[in-house]
Amino acid sequence: MAGIGVALLALLSMPAVADLMVRPLEDMTAPLTAAARAQGQAIVVLAAGRLERAPEYGGVDIPDYVALARLRYAARLQHETGLPVLVSGGNVPAGEPDNSKARAMAAALRDDFRTPVRWIEGRSENTEQNALFSAEMLRGERIDRVLVVTDAMHMPRAMLAFAQTGLQAIAAPTMFFRSTGFDAQSLLPSAEGLRRSYYASYEWIGLLWYALRLNPASRT
Repeated sequence: MAGIGVALLALLSMPAVADLMVRPLEDMTAPLTAAARAQGQAIVVLAAGRLERAPEYGGVDIPDYVALARLRYAARLQHETGLPVLVSGGNVPAGEPDNSKARAMAAALRDDFRTPVRWIEGRSENTEQNALFSAEMLRGERIDRVLVVTDAMHMPRAMLAFAQTGLQAIAAPTMFFRSTGFDAQSLLPSAEGLRRSYYASYEWIGLLWYALRLNPASRT
């Protein structure tokens, strides 16, 4: 069993193996086109992780590098389109009601990317709630077509979540991790290969869970 575990860990750490898991997920979406971008009425950015009490920022929580990549692309879209931005993400620490991921994202967009944020959705705990609570806020503004910004691997699950809200979600994916070619190094185990395998596994399991929950046949 120990040998099988080590072998499996080595396989999942190979970038070539990780790519076999990543590529089908990312093939479910595509980069945003100019025509699709023109249909949007607002930009919704989904949260990722956070770095707690960052010393270089005065001890406040900041978005992690995954969230930062999403914010960078959202800022680019906002500068190109002028559309209003909604940031979505809660996961508020106990005893810190104003310390949502969304507030940290809004601060980064404002201070680091010179990008205004109109709405802060800070209650959600997961992707499904990101979609639900964002839709609740936007319906009051008579907005029903949104550009959704998240990682390409996360986008299929995000689209399933937004499809349940009645909003027309237009995928605006960023951070495509799939390999652009094969070489000998892609067979060498690495921490990055393992991270991508883990991320892809998480999304595949999430898609399976959504399929079971949202498929009417699974309830009979």
